[in-house]
Amino acid sequence: MTPFASAILTWYESYGRKNLPWQQNKTAYSVWLSEIMLQQTQVTTVIPYYQRFLERFPTVLDLANANQDEVLHLWTGLGYYARARNLHKAAQMVANQYQGEFPLNIDEMNALPGIGRSTAAAILSSVYKQPHAILDGNVKRTLARSFAVEGWPGQKKVENQLWQHAQTHTPHQDTDKYNQAMMDMGAMVCTRSKPKCTLCPVSSFCVAHKQGNPLDYPGKKPKKDKPIKATWFAIIHYQGHVWLEQRPQSGIWGGLFCFPESPNQELDNTLDQRQIKESTVEYRQHLIAFRHTFSHYHLDITPILVDLSKQPDIVMEGNKGLWYNLSQPEEVGLAAPVKQLLDSLPAELHH
Repeated sequence: MTPFASAILTWYESYGRKNLPWQQNKTAYSVWLSEIMLQQTQVTTVIPYYQRFLERFPTVLDLANANQDEVLHLWTGLGYYARARNLHKAAQMVANQYQGEFPLNIDEMNALPGIGRSTAAAILSSVYKQPHAILDGNVKRTLARSFAVEGWPGQKKVENQLWQHAQTHTPHQDTDKYNQAMMDMGAMVCTRSKPKCTLCPVSSFCVAHKQGNPLDYPGKKPKKDKPIKATWFAIIHYQGHVWLEQRPQSGIWGGLFCFPESPNQELDNTLDQRQIKESTVEYRQHLIAFRHTFSHYHLDITPILVDLSKQPDIVMEGNKGLWYNLSQPEEVGLAAPVKQLLDSLPAELHH
């Protein structure tokens, strides 16, 4: 075992996190669920979602048999919804191809939707103590600083160097503890903006610490200004119900329910396509516009409330839509800005 690894393990025994919900009674299913939720999301945010998910879907078969709307409904608010769609798909593959048991082979595990090399390694090392190295965002940061790996980890060349270090230092014994310790290090000690170098068990090995510039690592992503796009939401309302449509599976908000969108504030086209006659429109009201930011662009959303005197018979080609009851909401997955608007609607309607 390298001196680096043994220092990390010694620190873990005293200070590592051992009481997280997914560290108790570990199964491949529960650890996999936590790993997917923890991608790009903080532990404190994940815990209540994780607990609700396990209550509703205690086994991978329960999840496989669920319908996608319910899975997305429970995921609402966690963001990066492709994770939820992949989670559901992977559960179905485990049920159908592996008789409900996760594969123990890292390549087969890696091949499941939404699971990459690091996630597969995390599950197999955590549950079965297999000696696989991991490389999530926390580990990348700790290794980049310790070994002064320059450049942005999003580049293959840089990522490969980090994998090299990860494999060199991941011990064959206690791999489960070491991997957990490395995640804890990044989350608690080697943090993004204010690393606690005085509390770090490997500061004596750390090249960035010696150089006095830990914040230079890992290298930043080359900055591009995010483009700004605009859309108009048609909030079609009739007697306490609003019309929502399910979005296509791919693209933003895939599989989630959303208001019909229009490329400009003239909603005539949007209403025509849904057989809504101008004569049934009581009033139109612009609500407060706001910005929703995705990882690669900003979306400026202007909601327009369209109040109808008569409920139209909306027929959609191939897409499913529903009249969403504001006082007894259906359990479907909602895009975050849609949920925000639905929550504030009753107040707008009483004006």
